[in-house]
Amino acid sequence: QVQLVESGGGLVQTGGSLRLSCAASGRTFSSYAMGWFRQAPGKEREFVAAVNLRGDNKHYADSVKGRFTISRDNAKNTVYLQMNSLKPEDSAVYLCVGTRNFRRAYSTQTSAYEYWGQGTQVTVSS
Repeated sequence: QVQLVESGGGLVQTGGSLRLSCAASGRTFSSYAMGWFRQAPGKEREFVAAVNLRGDNKHYADSVKGRFTISRDNAKNTVYLQMNSLKPEDSAVYLCVGTRNFRRAYSTQTSAYEYWGQGTQVTVSS
């Protein structure tokens, strides 16, 4: 079992940057493929980015490719999402996710992930 706690959200102007963090409990963080989803009001949850167990392979949604970077530090049990060149349409609650099934790494489906954080709000003003 793992618990995920996100932080780093906030209010930023268009073109600004934010760095989200997701701290995981437990001693087996390096056994989990990790990722980020987001959900805007009135919309379904949307895949953002995913990273494999070692952190050397990553996958991004087309909408964030080239602007967002996912990374992980297994020694710190933490996964990050660096968000640059933010746009108003990036405004959403950002949720950290994890799965012990390495075959689901990089999945864009919500059903692939057993573990979810509570989320952190990101608001980009125009």
